[in-house]
Formats: sequence, structure tokens, C-alpha cells
Amino acid sequence: MNISKQGKKENILFIVNPVSGKGKKTYIIKQINEHLNPDKYNVVFEDSKYKGHAHTIAEQYKEKGIKKIVAVGGDGTVNEIGSAIINTDISLGIIPRGSGNGLARFLSIPMNAKGAIEIINNPSIKDIDAAKVNDKYFFCTCGVGFDAHVGNIFNKYTKRRSINYFKDTIQEFLKYKPKEYNLKFDSQKKKVKSLLVTIANAGQYGNNVYISPDAKIDDGFLDLCILKPFPISIILPIGLRLIGRTLNKSKYLEVIKCKNIILKKKKKVKCHYDGETYKAGKSIKVEIIPASLKVMIP
Repeated sequence: MNISKQGKKENILFIVNPVSGKGKKTYIIKQINEHLNPDKYNVVFEDSKYKGHAHTIAEQYKEKGIKKIVAVGGDGTVNEIGSAIINTDISLGIIPRGSGNGLARFLSIPMNAKGAIEIINNPSIKDIDAAKVNDKYFFCTCGVGFDAHVGNIFNKYTKRRSINYFKDTIQEFLKYKPKEYNLKFDSQKKKVKSLLVTIANAGQYGNNVYISPDAKIDDGFLDLCILKPFPISIILPIGLRLIGRTLNKSKYLEVIKCKNIILKKKKKVKCHYDGETYKAGKSIKVEIIPASLKVMIP
């Protein structure tokens, strides 16, 4: 774990999830060695070997004084590393290798390795907002309801494929019942019966599926998105709106900009955050953390 201090080169750490997405680890290492500017960086590689390990590695290198860390993986890897370097002067780079790549897509980072590496060679540094649901950080979305339900099923697959997600979504929608939630946001209260309640920092879940197309990741606000029950006959138009970035124009979606949210339910809720799911008890508390993460962007 030694960091080189050769010449005027800058140290950069690549934390690689070797099982994330398509392709072999050897391929992505080859791409980095081939396209990263050798005159600019001293490169260190570390493998993420289990859930939470990328966070631990980032914490260790933060103590060593590293200033650039690159997540080579999916949304989970990005979340683990990003949550370790919030409110520091460390910049996060992303080489997308996951199934959704929500933050990378939202920030217009190329999905191909060469394009993402070229950004790391000559990055602009953007301060983006982070958010927190209970004790867990997220950068794209969190929420409860139907999307958390499907996400919990999807996470059980050893290989995450879009066709599986589509199939599960249709099957589960046919039997899913809307739930009642009590919401308190900023100084207001609201009781809703909805299919889902999603809090968006970035506007999409991943794969360019947009729950809140107008969300901004640097405005100091969260988008509280409430999807009301809708007839099964319009499930296809709703799906097309999700990928066409027009769901906010549907009468079935309500979007409220706010900074703090408390959601309560009579029974324990399953919550999702950046593609991960967990049991959150009978309530969740969500808050915005403005301009708290530095990210390398085009």
C-alpha cells in the first residue's frame, strides 16, 4: 500500500471491483495502463474483495494523503468510495463497469473505458451534492415502495441483466399493492398512498431510467418523487416516460423540492439507495449534504 513520490507526478489510486459488470479484470487493467497518461500519474491498484471493502480501502488511502481515487465498478463501488471521501479534498473518478452506472451516466462520463480514462487524464472537478438516508450515504436515489421491492429481487441474481429486471418489474407490478406513507418534508406534512416514494439527488436510477428528469446534483435540494397508483393499461406509456425523461409530465408523478424528509410507515420498510437494498425499520430520515463530493467530469 505504499504511495510513490516520484518526481512531480500525482499519485492516483484505482479501486477495482473485479466481478463488476462485463469483461475480465485483466482487460480493464490493460486499458488503464495503455491510456492513462504516464507522465502525469503514479498509479496504484487495489482490488475490492467483498462488500464494504472499497470503502475501507478508500479510508486507508485517505489517511495516506491520496488526492485522486478512481472507482472501477458499478454504482455500489462508486457509493462505497464516495461515502468514504465526503467533505474532503479528494476527487473521485469513475470508470463505469456495472449494470446501471447511474452517477456516471448522469455526469456524462463515457461508458467505454478509454473515454472514461481520457477524462481522468484531463478532468474538470465538480462539487456535487451527496445525501444521507438514515446512516447510509447515496448520490443518485433512495426510496421505498415498488422500486425497492423489485431491487431487492434483482439483487439476488448472480448476474444482473436488463432482461431480468424488465421481466421482474412486469411480474411484480401485476400483484403489487400501493402503500400508505406519512411524509414530513421541510416544514410540511403529507399523507400519501403511492406505488413508490423516491428521493432523487441525481435524476436517474441507472441505465438512463429517469425518475426525476429536472433533478440537479448541485442545487442543494432533493427531489421528493411520489408515484401515484395508475391503471395497468398505461404501464407501457409510463415505462416509455421513464426512459424518455418525461415522467415528470405525467399526472401520476408529483415532485417536491426539499432538503430534509422523514418518511414513516406502519410496518417496516425496505429501502433502496444507489442500487442496494436494506430493511430500514418503520421510518427513514433523508437529508441533503450540499457540495460535499468532488468528482472528475468531462
